[in-house]
Amino acid sequence: MTTIKDAGAPVALPLDTILAGDCIEAMQGLPAASVDLIFADPPYNLQLKGELHRPDNSRVDAVDDDWDRFDSLKTYDAFTRAWLTEARRVLKPDGAIWVIGSYHNVFRLGAALQDLGYWLLNDVVWRKSNPMPNFRGKRFTNAHETLIWASRSEGAKYTFNYEALKALNEGVQMRSDWTIPICTGHERLKDDNGDKAHPTQKPEALLHRVLVGTTKPGDVVLDPFFGTGTTGAVAKMLGRSWIGIERDAGYRKVAEARISRVRKFDREALEVSTSKRAEPRVAFGVLVERGLLRPGEELWSLSGRHKAKVRADGTLIADDVKGSIHQVGAHLEGAPSCNGWTYWHFRREGQIVPIDYFRQQIRAEMQAG
Repeated sequence: MTTIKDAGAPVALPLDTILAGDCIEAMQGLPAASVDLIFADPPYNLQLKGELHRPDNSRVDAVDDDWDRFDSLKTYDAFTRAWLTEARRVLKPDGAIWVIGSYHNVFRLGAALQDLGYWLLNDVVWRKSNPMPNFRGKRFTNAHETLIWASRSEGAKYTFNYEALKALNEGVQMRSDWTIPICTGHERLKDDNGDKAHPTQKPEALLHRVLVGTTKPGDVVLDPFFGTGTTGAVAKMLGRSWIGIERDAGYRKVAEARISRVRKFDREALEVSTSKRAEPRVAFGVLVERGLLRPGEELWSLSGRHKAKVRADGTLIADDVKGSIHQVGAHLEGAPSCNGWTYWHFRREGQIVPIDYFRQQIRAEMQAG
């Protein structure tokens, strides 16, 4: 348990626990501003009428559970706004939410998010590489679902591990269309009768990408529609704390057994690639103050075509131009911009070394302290 002050009184946060009951009531019992991320897979309100059969007349195990049934769109919208209101209350100021849905409900979810003050960051299309066919042949095969990622409010900070997602995608910027298969084989959980334990179990790969990309180790992840515990299982593996809310006792039993079998990755394996922007800022003038570079010392471009002289205030002078390491480099190259840290080099014992060498040395000292 983690204790958080809520309105002056300490309130225990039930980490790594599945709370039984209605998600709205359960969230009302959590302290305000206590969770870093919410992943929500709410009822889709499919409103299926009658049974669905394949061409061979076998019955499709579709979503026809009571939890997915609402009397009207008005009732569904009221439910959506109620749980999203509580979700926003428990999010930290720099927290974020992911909600997933199909064409039946995702547009209503998006409107509710905006009406309640959330700020939409992206929508992501989860393209299923192995979707269920449209057996009636009257519509397109439903081959995707949509995820909405939103911060708590406009201008709020949020976690986005850009470099980690890029590394996951073989060095290419992660796009907003993700091709991931639905649960099949060993990942599909079964009940005591050998049937699907949950009709809409989400693949662990989907949650892995969400949590690696938008949380940090130690963050608290809340799933108000916990089901069979995919969010909790992946969070545990990745060193995140989690809270699940689930009203169905059967789903809770499956989730508890599943998560008990999960082993957390070791500390070194949990480290992910970080953006240069996330590293401590070091001004070029600090190198001069520290005596790593001396006023009057010459710096050279890697090609050796251009040189500049270091000044006492941390600026450079070269020919007819004075300014920062970036401004002078851009001027000499006739370019709109220049990364002075990698452009300028100093000479030591016959070696050409980028000035970024000293910056990284100072950063290492800062992080060690």
